[in-house]
Amino acid sequence: MRVTRVMRVHKNQLSRGARALGSAVLMLGLAATPAVADASPSASPSDGSSAPTSAGTSFRTATEIDQGQQATASGSAGDYLYWSFPADAGQRPTVKATVKLPDTHASETWQLDVYDGLRRRQACQYGAQTRTAASGTASVELACTLRTVRAWSEQWANDPLPGTYYLRLTTVNLATSDLGLPVGAEVRVDSKDIGGAAAVDGSLAEPLVPGIAVKSEDTEDSSTTSAVLSSIEPDDGWSSGWWSDRWVWTALGGALAALAGVGGYALTRGSGRPRQVPPGA
Repeated sequence: MRVTRVMRVHKNQLSRGARALGSAVLMLGLAATPAVADASPSASPSDGSSAPTSAGTSFRTATEIDQGQQATASGSAGDYLYWSFPADAGQRPTVKATVKLPDTHASETWQLDVYDGLRRRQACQYGAQTRTAASGTASVELACTLRTVRAWSEQWANDPLPGTYYLRLTTVNLATSDLGLPVGAEVRVDSKDIGGAAAVDGSLAEPLVPGIAVKSEDTEDSSTTSAVLSSIEPDDGWSSGWWSDRWVWTALGGALAALAGVGGYALTRGSGRPRQVPPGA
């Protein structure tokens, strides 16, 4: 009888532990769902009919484009072509550019540069930022994947911060005979949401979106001047910087710790004092 009772006790303990483990695995799967969703690209292709067909010639006149939008422009060899796009905290932007060259040309080198809202040149993690097109080449493709945009960083650091980013496309090695030849350019910006892996303890008061024009507002009493900021921003607005999926994993860790405590207690406490054992034993 005692052997049978002991076996039943062990079976009950194992069943409790299995239920606790099953609940933990289920919660882990549910919590991992948003993290998997964050790994998908954040920008979706936009309507091509509204895509810009020109480029600016300086930072102040840079053509605004959205992420996931392919912009085109026509220019001349030797020109500086500028575009601007928004990038928010937790995103890792990838910029791609294709330059269509004339049928006849000498060897020339094209370069793709990316600057943040403070006009600091940002380094590329990987990608062919500079390429040389041999004589007669029809086109040249460039790419630059930036570091993950951080919500905050030290003043001395050169980390990418949320705000407007500028894209500059130009030649750095051009023969005099090719100067002024017509060229075409296509640019596109996509980004990947990194999520809580890139979260930091802090955020900027405002994204680095500089003023691009000055608008005069005439009133009845006086004339006031106010800065007009860039109109581009992420589709869902600028993030506040405090929320990330780290909160999900923190809550999941607390829940798993609680379940582990309950499961361990259920496995070790047993069924209490057997009835056959006298109180003083």
